[in-house]
Amino acid sequence: MIVGIGVDLVDVPRFERSIERTPRLLERLFSPAERGLKPHSLAARYAAKEALIKALGGSDGVHWADIEIASEPSGRPAFSLSGSTAAVVAARGISTLHLSLSHDAGLATAYVIAESTA
Repeated sequence: MIVGIGVDLVDVPRFERSIERTPRLLERLFSPAERGLKPHSLAARYAAKEALIKALGGSDGVHWADIEIASEPSGRPAFSLSGSTAAVVAARGISTLHLSLSHDAGLATAYVIAESTA
C-alpha cells in the first residue's frame, strides 16, 4: 500500500551557485561518497532527499546526513538510510522506498514512493 509520495525539482545552476557561496552545504547535505559527484548529480540527490521528506509527510526525526543515494549494480538509484531517519521510516511501517531521478535542461527532479506491506 502506498503511504506517501514526494516529488522535488531543483534548478541545477542555482544549486551550483548555492554550493559555491556556501561550500559547507556539501558536508551538511551529502555523505562522503556523494560529495565527489558532478553538480547535476548532486542536485538530483538533493531533490531525492527533499522528495523523501515529502513522502514521509515531514522532517521530524529526519536528518540529511542519514540519507544517502547510492546506485545499485544496474545503475538504479536507491536510498541508503541510517540513524534516526532509518528509525523514522521503520516506525512508519514503510517497507519499500521507490526512487526515480532525472536531470535535463538545467533541472534535476526526483520522485519517491513510500510503500508499506500493511
